[in-house]
Amino acid sequence: MSKAPVTQAIRVLREHQVAFSEHLYKYEERGGTTVSARELGVDEHCVIKTLIMEDEQRKPLIVLMHGDKEVSTRNLARQIGVKHVEPCDPKTADKHSGYQVGGTSPFGTRHAMPVYMEASIAALPRIYINGGKRGFLVGITPADLCRVLQPVSVDVAV
Repeated sequence: MSKAPVTQAIRVLREHQVAFSEHLYKYEERGGTTVSARELGVDEHCVIKTLIMEDEQRKPLIVLMHGDKEVSTRNLARQIGVKHVEPCDPKTADKHSGYQVGGTSPFGTRHAMPVYMEASIAALPRIYINGGKRGFLVGITPADLCRVLQPVSVDVAV
């Protein structure tokens, strides 16, 4: 198997002394967490999506969600005190994060953005989240994710 890349996300994890495992897999266009969970042999619920969204004023934000769930943007807007939240188009998301959609990590983004995390993610023993490149996930504990990103917990899964 090929060597894992050293991305900005990996640099941030190392800087914060986070213990992580590296998982490379064959990326499939539009395959999402279904493919990565299958390739890694893990429950899709433990594979965490990094979604770049924006509010009505076009301010970007990150939402971390279980791979097998969707985000209720209406509930998210209500919980974070804005009128409207919607996913960014891929080009805009790439610009905000510095990563390519499909390889977006919440660690080491180009621009600092508020991070919102589905509350139930914290209860998982281990999560798999993008390492900053398509076909590359890192396995970490939710406690480490919370320590580094300090996300705001939300309850917006559907």
